[in-house]
Amino acid sequence: MTPIFATILAHMSLLALGLNHKTAPIAIREQASFSQENLAESLRDLKNINGVHEATIISTCNRTEIYCGLESVSANQVVEWMHKYLRATPRKFSPYLFTHYDQNAVQHLLRVCSGLDSMVLGEPQILGQIKQAYQLASENGAVGKQLTQLFQYAFSVAKQVRTDTSIGSNPVSIAFAAVRLAKQIFGDLSRQTALLIGAGETIELAARHLYSSDIGSMIIANRTTQRAELLGQEYGARGIAIGQIPEVLAEADIIIASTASPLPILGKGAVEQALKVRKHQPMFMVDIAVPRDIESQVAQLDDVFLYTVDDLQNVVDDGRKSRLEAATQAEEIILAQVEVFMRKLRAMSAVGTITDFRRSAADIQRTLMEKSLRQLEHGEDPEEVLRRFAHGFTNKLLHVPSTRLREAGEEGRMDVIESAHVLFDLDKKNS
Repeated sequence: MTPIFATILAHMSLLALGLNHKTAPIAIREQASFSQENLAESLRDLKNINGVHEATIISTCNRTEIYCGLESVSANQVVEWMHKYLRATPRKFSPYLFTHYDQNAVQHLLRVCSGLDSMVLGEPQILGQIKQAYQLASENGAVGKQLTQLFQYAFSVAKQVRTDTSIGSNPVSIAFAAVRLAKQIFGDLSRQTALLIGAGETIELAARHLYSSDIGSMIIANRTTQRAELLGQEYGARGIAIGQIPEVLAEADIIIASTASPLPILGKGAVEQALKVRKHQPMFMVDIAVPRDIESQVAQLDDVFLYTVDDLQNVVDDGRKSRLEAATQAEEIILAQVEVFMRKLRAMSAVGTITDFRRSAADIQRTLMEKSLRQLEHGEDPEEVLRRFAHGFTNKLLHVPSTRLREAGEEGRMDVIESAHVLFDLDKKNS
């Protein structure tokens, strides 16, 4: 490999490095997380590494990923920076880290943006988080032409995946199925109030889906009020104690319950009273808990739509099967698009050479043109001047390539000879 070509390849090197819910437990992910408030500072510090020309950092509850455009620098230097910046002991994160270069880095980002690498297959939230991370990096001058093209292309492919497959159209969790059913019953949720009982993983997932569906307002009730308030802060909800539920029950159009209580939390009498206050406006309830949080007799009340975990399980099972089929289609789209992007990326490496070649030809043209114009001013025959110009231009333009080809022939460099045939579109039988 020639030094020039090696430099081009080094300049075009892409790196994706990080850890996620598949490679690291939550205790490690917490320590490897970058503060959103200090992310701009983190990017500036990362770019201080000699050879790191561009960078973007994605840091969510499930993943920390660093994307870099590199020149003459290895992933080890970025790993060392990560440990130092996060004040972690050396090699603490190393057993959990993945490292992808170039084509594999592109494929990884496309899969992440399309929801194929998420804990919930096909979930759309990660795309918004990556767009925010890229926007912040862009606003702080951390990304250049290479990462800009990569991320914009990844966003475009993610949109194609969602348009051409059903990766995100079917529920794959009880929480998602519950919110989807609520939207079918109420349509627009922007005027509805949701009461979530509990503060575990399922309720948190329901809160996230409701929040992304523009729910009008949310109340989260939990035995530990502090936990309810903490979760509420993240999704714009009000946190209360479970004992306060009777005070707010009449406000709730949507109720989703998932606690570990051995006894029902909502009884038929409390719901009847709330319906009277509501003047019998319908209430949609989903009881995800086992044992139940809502008395089964509540289903007997008019204006109440009560669903249990069993009612939604078939919807979820069908959704998982559908998403797995869609994921196969999505992987095929991504593989094809990775190759398209890599061709574009490789083409970028030739831009500088093409520019230099055109500039060299323009310099020759300008010098000979000035000479020809002086000859015409002196009254020389225009036809002869034009002939000398064409002859001189051809000779000067081809002098260096001809010399290099002769040298290649003398050295037995048939690869250079063959490249010339491709470069100049020559017919070998005439050589």
